[in-house]
Amino acid sequence: MATPTDIEELVSKMQAERSTLLAVCEQVDEARAEVRPPDGEGEDGWSVKEQLSHLAQMEVMYRAWVSRAVQEERPYVSEGTAYEPVAYPMERAHEASVPEHLAELRGQRETTLALIAELAPEQYERTASHSNFGELTVLQWLRSYYRHDRMHAAQIQGRQSEYRPRWLQGEPDRRRRRP
Repeated sequence: MATPTDIEELVSKMQAERSTLLAVCEQVDEARAEVRPPDGEGEDGWSVKEQLSHLAQMEVMYRAWVSRAVQEERPYVSEGTAYEPVAYPMERAHEASVPEHLAELRGQRETTLALIAELAPEQYERTASHSNFGELTVLQWLRSYYRHDRMHAAQIQGRQSEYRPRWLQGEPDRRRRRP
């Protein structure tokens, strides 16, 4: 069962890493935010705005997986999970300004923190399985939020993140076809 200290640490890290990400992105101008690294593969080839869209989409997805883990007995969340729409999905990432993306990320995190505030300590031990990540507890799913923020903040800064997701069978091919 998650202790009050575990939960406080989780919330603190979620707030700190999101604040760091937002501060990094506030320094990026609109022109640079739409540049795709020419040699980038997969996520490394995404523009800053595409990364911000991705982060919003993943926040919604992780939250839906956590909700299913709390409501269902050990759900398989790779299929059959309904997601809330985001304001600027990947295919429309360049239609929004950096401040609009950041406002969405702030709002999404507020929604996630509200969900966390409603969880009972024992609910953090409930699990959900995903084809790429295996079976994780609610606490592990929630910790992935701030690690994901940290990874993309480093990427936006042009440096390698010390965090890399642990995929069950290697990283999935998430290359986007360039227009």
